[in-house]
Order: sequence, then structure tokens, then C-alpha cells
Amino acid sequence: MGGADWNGLLPWLAVVAAIAAAGAWLARAYALRRGLMDLPGERRSHSVPTPRGGGIGITLAWILSCGLFGLSGRIPAALALAAAAASLLVAAAGYVDDHRPLSPWWRLAAHVGAGILLAAGVLAVHGAPWLALAAIAAVPVLVNVWNFMDGIDGIAASQAALAALGLAGLATLSPHAAGGLAPAVAPALVLAAACIGFLPFNFPRARIFLGDVGSGTLGVALAVVVLLLLQGAGPGQAAGMLVLAVLPLSAFLIDAALTLGGRMVRREQWWTPHVSHAYQRLAGRVGWHVPVTLAYAGWTILAAIVAGAASAGGFAARLAVCAGILAAGTLAWRAARGAGAREQKDRPRG
Repeated sequence: MGGADWNGLLPWLAVVAAIAAAGAWLARAYALRRGLMDLPGERRSHSVPTPRGGGIGITLAWILSCGLFGLSGRIPAALALAAAAASLLVAAAGYVDDHRPLSPWWRLAAHVGAGILLAAGVLAVHGAPWLALAAIAAVPVLVNVWNFMDGIDGIAASQAALAALGLAGLATLSPHAAGGLAPAVAPALVLAAACIGFLPFNFPRARIFLGDVGSGTLGVALAVVVLLLLQGAGPGQAAGMLVLAVLPLSAFLIDAALTLGGRMVRREQWWTPHVSHAYQRLAGRVGWHVPVTLAYAGWTILAAIVAGAASAGGFAARLAVCAGILAAGTLAWRAARGAGAREQKDRPRG
């Protein structure tokens, strides 16, 4: 990697972390003044009223970074503009929802619209219909996964930071990284830096939550990083890289997919707040969020290391590794859900 690439990036990462931290601090003061609080209840995993909307600093840092990367040529200008516009649309819907309830269908419309905006940027740069379709799918999926999984202290921001670092590692191992930073590396590191700036306000004890404005931005940003990881590769090469890219995201993808899938099968209103995710049941059993957040972090670190090790193999080997990780994750999810259910059943009532 070229030293000039790092010399230009490292100071900005410090600025990004500072913007995210300042945004969280200001958002907390604003939320306390306006009464924007998440209150404890049967469908919440926290026990004290907590301000929300602290992720607005992450949103600002990410959108500014998209603009700077487009101007500097780190990523194509059209794609940078599309990423900024998609992030702004999702964040705006989240900001409104943090202030007053917004219909889930309006939120979903914003998420799909953001996916279309990002797809337009992909087509303008690469002209690859399959990559544009991936953008349309990735944005709503990751935005909603990060929204649903943002339920205990530190988990959403730490998972986004670790997943971004894992994806950056994969990008450095790709053939497109030769001679300098791969396109996905700088955005991934910016996302990680923004999350690190926010985390002291949210972990180990949350003084403010991300809110929909923050969790939505994390989903869009991760979608952008994945697309940048895939860009420049043919469909065959991209398929192998996509298999590996799933692994740093697997902790959240497994828990969200299996939990929400079960709620859909049972014909429950899966889009409404609940405490049936595996991480929520574990937190309820342990009585403390920190061990659960750290356990999910450990999984993501391990999955990212495995993804890096598997990058040297062929497609069949990558697919086998990914299937093994997902199968192990499914078993862990079942064990966590079962343990949490037993704890809730045995807990005295009244």
C-alpha cells in the first residue's frame, strides 16, 4: 500500500471520530431538552430512560467522507454522490422517526429508494446490472438488520465497526489492492472510525442510543463498502468475494434472519419492537449487556479472520467455509434462544 494513501487518510479518520463523538454529545443534550427518550418496557432491553438519536454524528461524518472521497478520486464521483444521497435519504427518514413515529411502509420506501439511488451510481460508473441489483437488495436488508439488531448497549456500533474492519481486510487481500489502497478500504475505515467515536457514549453503559438516524446510516455505509469490495470484478470473481463478505456480517445476519423469519412464520407483526432476538434473550438471562456485546464481537472477529484465511482458496473452498460458519452460527443462535427462553420461563412472576 502506498504511504501517500495512508498519510492522507489517517488525519481524516481522527476528524471522523471527533465528529461522531461531538455529534453524540450534542444529540444527547438536544434529546434531553426535547424529551426524545426510549422508555423501558416489555419490548425493550434497557431498564432506564435513555436519549436517542446519537448516531447523527456518524451520519454527518459518513456523508462528508463520501463527498471528500468523490472529490479526491478515492471512489468514483458518481458513486460517491449516490452513496451520500442514499445515506441522506435513509438518515432523514430515521431522523423523522426518532422524533415521531413514522409508518414502517414509509421507512421501507425510503430504504428501497436509497437502494435505487445507489444502484444508479453503480450503473453510472460500472454499467453492471448485476451489481446494481445487488445495491437495490443490500441497502434495505442491511438498514433493517442494523435497525432491528440495535437493542442493547454497544452492539450495533461495535458490530458495524468490526464488520467494516473485516471488509477492509478482505479488500486489501483482493487483486485490486495492488499498488495502493483498494477502493473499499478508506470508506470501511471511515465507518469504523465513526463508530469508535460514538461508542464511548453507548458502551459499556448507554448514555444515548444510535436512533434510527444512526442505525440506518450504518446499514447504508456497510452496503456501500460491500459494493466497493465487489466492483471491478466479474460476476464469477464477485460471487467468491461476496461469499467471504457475508462472514464479517454473519452475527447480525444470522440472528436477524432466523428471528424475523420465525416471527413471519408465526404471523406476528415482525416489524414491531420485541425482545425475541438471541442477543436480547441472552442479555435478559445474564442481566448485563456487556458480555453479550463482547460475545457477538468475538464471533465477528473470528469470522473476519476465517474470511481472510479462506480468501486464498477457490470458490468451492470459500463456499464450504461460509456454509460452515453459518451452520455454526445457526446452532449458536438456537442455543442462545433456548437458554433465554428457559430463563424467562423459570423467572418468578408478579
